[in-house]
Amino acid sequence: MESGPGVAVADPTIRQKYIDERNKRVRPEGLKQFLKLADSAEFKYLDDDPWVDHDAFNRATPAIADGDDVKFLLVGAGFGGLLFAANLIKAGFKAADIRIVDIAGGFGGTWYWNRYPGLMCDVESYIYLPLLEEMGYMPKHRYAYGPEIRAYSEQIAQKWGFADKALFRASCRSAQWDDAAKRWTIDITENRGPKEPKKEIKVTAQYMFIATGTLNAPQIPVLPGFDKFKGQHFHTSRWNYDITGGSDVDWTLEKLKEKRVGIIGTGATAVQAIPQLAKWAKHLYVFQRTPSSVDVRGQRPTDPEEWKNITSTQGWHRTRGENFNSQISNAPIGENIINDGWSRISAYSGLIGSPGIVTPEKIPEHVAKLHACDFDRAENVRARTSEVVKDPATAEKLKHWYPSWCKRPAFHDEYLPAFNLRNVTLVDTDGKGVDGLTEDAVVVKGTSYPIDVLILSTGFALRVEGGSGSPAQGAGVKVIGRDGLDMDQQWLKEGAETLHGVTSHGFPNLFWPGPLQAGVTANFTFTLAMLSSHIAQILAEGERRVGSSGKATVEATKAAQDAWGFEVLMRAASLAGMSGCTPSYLNSEGVLDKITDPQAQMKMARGSIWGEGIASYQDVLKAWHDEGELKGFEIKGNV
Repeated sequence: MESGPGVAVADPTIRQKYIDERNKRVRPEGLKQFLKLADSAEFKYLDDDPWVDHDAFNRATPAIADGDDVKFLLVGAGFGGLLFAANLIKAGFKAADIRIVDIAGGFGGTWYWNRYPGLMCDVESYIYLPLLEEMGYMPKHRYAYGPEIRAYSEQIAQKWGFADKALFRASCRSAQWDDAAKRWTIDITENRGPKEPKKEIKVTAQYMFIATGTLNAPQIPVLPGFDKFKGQHFHTSRWNYDITGGSDVDWTLEKLKEKRVGIIGTGATAVQAIPQLAKWAKHLYVFQRTPSSVDVRGQRPTDPEEWKNITSTQGWHRTRGENFNSQISNAPIGENIINDGWSRISAYSGLIGSPGIVTPEKIPEHVAKLHACDFDRAENVRARTSEVVKDPATAEKLKHWYPSWCKRPAFHDEYLPAFNLRNVTLVDTDGKGVDGLTEDAVVVKGTSYPIDVLILSTGFALRVEGGSGSPAQGAGVKVIGRDGLDMDQQWLKEGAETLHGVTSHGFPNLFWPGPLQAGVTANFTFTLAMLSSHIAQILAEGERRVGSSGKATVEATKAAQDAWGFEVLMRAASLAGMSGCTPSYLNSEGVLDKITDPQAQMKMARGSIWGEGIASYQDVLKAWHDEGELKGFEIKGNV
């Protein structure tokens, strides 16, 4: 990240503006500004599944029954679970030995839950959709729309032969390792809908995988007066088409023609939904706390001839994904073959890492280079806002004032133009958020905005304040390993402890796909594909060595885990630019910046992602596999 020709020098007044705008948004209550729906009897309905057909499921034979013993139990049926299953099969295991549990009513993960109008992937679908090369599938658009992605998820399950191996509407509540049996004992609750009682199921599994993802549970802000609001309301991840009209595959929102609609939030979801709402609502009020950085998306149908060129070389999918990763890690591999808005944000490396180890004394220089690298791009995005939005005052309020690595950048061709429509009003809260609700209005700075429908586009709950951040906590599973070791308690005490970011000592035959202590990129599915393949290869080789009697155990050694934590710690300073970011899910709404105790900071740094970027992380895993020793793992057979 060298300064020099072609790299702007960041304006110190801009950096001060970033600080000032961030400080407006820091709230003393931290994550307590949001409701925890799982514990809320009053608002739990906001998390209900609007898509599931309970009657159909209750008539069908379940994929898992009480007392079953399975080889592989996967928690999560999104792309993480799908890739774990597919890569296990590619590694030589049988689809018949795989079972999947998910709280949703179908495959897709976040693409099952999110069905709002305008939904599409923000990363190019040619690299985002996993297994494209094996599936022989051509996405319909450069950025695939939600219905297509959900259908594609189901196609993966069908092709790889595990479509009938999933127990949907079910939650894993606890998992305990039985060292004598070499099995996980897992308690599952199946939700059979409002007409039947829930069913408790106990199963055992040789291997367990946690792949529940991060973008599923709605995050609801604490809104004074919410309980008194008499209008209709829902969260974007549980879109209610009975209220708006249309459907998840037909975005004709005709029921909003005579309705005043308010949407709280202007993040990645709202950027896609607002243009659709603007087409139909009598009036749309957009309540903004923090503007998104919105650049050109360049959506277009896939050209079959272009597709032939893209897919003409074996291994094209991985090559294309790696090229994208290299661009946003500020370590470009040749020309930018993606050539879209995402792939031109080299400063995103401030979040995902870049080659080279930054030593503590070099942190100020490193952060300065990040800002310099981001300066022109950020200025261009702000200039575009002024060019597109006709009202200068509205344009100013829509400009982002934070570095590109602090909040996921957005790309859209219709979002900014929506604010030129007469029926759309931006209500900027100057970083404070809305004051609350009355029976029929949203209140901001003492002014009431009457609405008939309230839409909460307020993101997803990723972790709770004071939580461990462990895979168990993220999945809502109480995980007890060998000798009664509680994963949550262990991670609260010691911080993240893994080997390669995928497994921990004391928890045999348990795996997950990072992100802590692993490499990451903006294209989530690339990481999922890489790590699920990594784990499948380990298990295949492990069973080859000790036999597949059903008693094999694969566990990270304590020494290897400690050594890996040290390697992560050595690279953590590359992520120093995250300090002082505007509050968001990336820094737990600013809570992480409040950690000042040196030991706590050290623990947090040791539990960060791989700071040298995902290409470096890939190289480390490849070298590890090439050694062929399964170094750092203890493999046992029938003993």
